[in-house]
Amino acid sequence: MNVLVVGNGGREHAIAWKLLQSPNVEKIVCTPGNGGTALLENCQNLPIAVDDFAGIAQACRDHHIDFVAVGPEVPLSLGLADFLNEQNIPVFGPQKDGAIIEASKAWAKELMIEAGVPTAASGTFTDPQAAKDYIESQGAPIVVKADSLAAGKGVIVAETLEEALNAVDRLWAEGYKTLVVEEFLVGQEVSVLALTDGKTIRPLLPSQDHKQIGEGDTGENTGGMGVYAPTPIATPEIMAQVQTDVLEATLKTLQKRGIDYRGILYAGLMVSPSGVVKVLEFNCRFGDPETQAILPLLETPLDELMLACINQTLATLPPLKWYAGSAVCVVAASAGYPGTYEKGKVITGLQEAEALGATVFHAGTKLEGDTLLTDGGRVLGIVCRGENFDRAIANVYQAVPQVQFPGMYYRRDIGHRLKKA
Repeated sequence: MNVLVVGNGGREHAIAWKLLQSPNVEKIVCTPGNGGTALLENCQNLPIAVDDFAGIAQACRDHHIDFVAVGPEVPLSLGLADFLNEQNIPVFGPQKDGAIIEASKAWAKELMIEAGVPTAASGTFTDPQAAKDYIESQGAPIVVKADSLAAGKGVIVAETLEEALNAVDRLWAEGYKTLVVEEFLVGQEVSVLALTDGKTIRPLLPSQDHKQIGEGDTGENTGGMGVYAPTPIATPEIMAQVQTDVLEATLKTLQKRGIDYRGILYAGLMVSPSGVVKVLEFNCRFGDPETQAILPLLETPLDELMLACINQTLATLPPLKWYAGSAVCVVAASAGYPGTYEKGKVITGLQEAEALGATVFHAGTKLEGDTLLTDGGRVLGIVCRGENFDRAIANVYQAVPQVQFPGMYYRRDIGHRLKKA
């Protein structure tokens, strides 16, 4: 079969790479794709933007596409799945009425309360002074969030009242006219990505992302600087609780609201030192960079899982199969990220990293002739597996220095919280 993958990040490279491992998949088309997907055998990039719905639909007809896998949240929140479904093009990813679970944090909070899903206490504000008054009444540390999509950078964890009040001003000035202010939760973050066909929901391996730019979890939030899977923080007992109290409770409430949600439901969790689980946020798609660590461990063909979600046959599938061991992804970023950064830097050393057993997923790259250039903030995700976490970490930090481009930055402490545990 032929599959079209929408997006141009490391997540989409990993999805295309995984789909091509299936004996059922003949060809992948990426819109628009990146330098990595351009180099994949049996994969073709088309210069079609993720919000060019008519262009994507036409590409499906031109290339005899059997189904579409949507990577990023923006086209889902704009209604790409609705548009394709209307044209009888099968699509993995929720329609607009489901994607709002990520597109509006306030909407997601209301849903969680209705579903009885454990989450942080919060307030939603359309007036900056009201948000500030609430912050003054609650004290710090406290978390200030943009309600709408912000590419992973609309969350400010304020250690002091001054920081929190400044966060309100900053997000308001950036054009976010609805803000969610919530209690600061203590613990370790865990990402649980789950497959759902709207009736059944099955989690993938739990992972742990590292959102902040600086080592020791310092500095600004990013889209994610590295991840490992599976994370032992999500014990079998915790995963059983997440299945019942988070995933199934949320799906049931979506059904109650008449929302037919098919695709990935991604729960961002905080697990307290005593094992109490609360939901920080929901996302409507595969996580980035979580996908780059999870999919290398997946043995079940990805196309079979996606089609089961599209066709509502997930309950009939056998249990998911996973390779033993761990996987770690370290993100190589451009100098200056998550602020301003330069593009067009020459990238070298990928073959040397791959010779050491790494899989290199491209995020912000482009191919000009035979030259690979940087083309974004997060440039590459270097992934290694190992029979255990320590081995995977050792493998990845042997491979990462082989890759080079001017100003390349990466965190050298991915997985540090697990080492301390």
